[in-house]
Amino acid sequence: MENKDAMYYLKKAPVPKAIAHMAIPMILGMVVNMIYNITDAYFIGRLNNTSMLASITLALPFTTILMALGELFGTGGSTYISRLLGEKKLDYVKKVSSVTLYLSLFSGLLFMLLCIPVLSPILKLLGATGEALLHTRSYIIAYTIGSPFVVANFTLAQMVRGEGASTESMIGMIISVVINIILDPVFIFFFHMDVMGASVATVIGNVCAVVYYMYYLEKKSAAQSIRLKYFKPNPTILFNIFKIGISALLLSGFLIVSSLMFNNYAVLYGDQVVAAFGVANRVCQISDFIGMGLYMGVVPLIAYSYSSNNTERLNKVLKTTAFYLVTIISVIAAVLFVFRTQVLELFSSDESVIKVGVIILTALLFSTLFAGISGLLTSMFQAFGKSIQSTIMSVSRGIALIPIIIIGNNLFQLNGVIWSMTASELCACFIGLLLWFGCKKEISNVNLKEYAAK
Repeated sequence: MENKDAMYYLKKAPVPKAIAHMAIPMILGMVVNMIYNITDAYFIGRLNNTSMLASITLALPFTTILMALGELFGTGGSTYISRLLGEKKLDYVKKVSSVTLYLSLFSGLLFMLLCIPVLSPILKLLGATGEALLHTRSYIIAYTIGSPFVVANFTLAQMVRGEGASTESMIGMIISVVINIILDPVFIFFFHMDVMGASVATVIGNVCAVVYYMYYLEKKSAAQSIRLKYFKPNPTILFNIFKIGISALLLSGFLIVSSLMFNNYAVLYGDQVVAAFGVANRVCQISDFIGMGLYMGVVPLIAYSYSSNNTERLNKVLKTTAFYLVTIISVIAAVLFVFRTQVLELFSSDESVIKVGVIILTALLFSTLFAGISGLLTSMFQAFGKSIQSTIMSVSRGIALIPIIIIGNNLFQLNGVIWSMTASELCACFIGLLLWFGCKKEISNVNLKEYAAK
């Protein structure tokens, strides 16, 4: 019954109602995840150690790699599953879901085996030095050991959402985050594990979410399966997973590169700048995550409408989603801008952190609308199966920062580094709009037979 309800929203529910059904659970899941990120920073901030607070920021590129692997299989697999559902190829969906899950688990295991022997070089690459190096090492060790579950969690959440079961996807996210929040103070303070306690709690939360998703797919999903008997990779399945998954991997990969560059430039100006960026980034996630929840939540709806050749419904979904996105992000960013100093004071009493944090938060809030539009455009191209456009968007969102941050640092020092992120998101947004106008007519007039032959 739940699967029929989910398919109803993909097929014929009124567009605003369908968007709400797909996006609201995703937004709620993102908000809960954002609350965890803020809570995590709050607990670590209570240790009154700026180096520890800086370590979770320095570790961000490393943890993003795990997210990138999850996105590779999750985005590629889920968008393919949604398109197959639109084409009514239900038997093939079981094969795709099984292949997607077990490839994600294997990639996490391989990542763990590769990283354990080379943790020291990885820490240097992250820009960790002095006392922050020791705390960063402690933080990423647990993540490394738990890699298969962290990667699988990202993948499974999208697979479940790919069949329209957005509420179930949200439940898994909430399970992970709630367990995380409960265990954070236990491991950080009671067991005196400090920053390592935060990462251990995260891994345990991911394990619990993976168990829930696997239970749902095996017992309640009528469309997908995780049984090994369906694990039969073939060139068609692998091509369709990777052609879109690679763009998601590249996006996360270039975001890692940009984070590494930002970390290494920020460290030049002191731990207080790194710590301030970590806090400001988490605060800005209020608007970022809600925007992500909206445009990621409607991806299955876009993919299904596109592959079923329902052009009228597709256009209405795109226009309505874009309107909601711009309105919501603008309002939230405006409120946070007005109260930016008071918000930062909740996380740190260090005046130097608050002073630079105000500037960083201002820059991030200005960039959040451009980032949201870029994210929507990238998700649209992924849903359409447009590998070239989605790859260009993924590359441009990361690579634009490299020359901008170098020039900004040389010309304006710290302010140039901070505002480079805003400038790079603006460039990516402009490129995305050009790509969209370039292929809009083709997508609007797509022929199902031509699509199936691609």
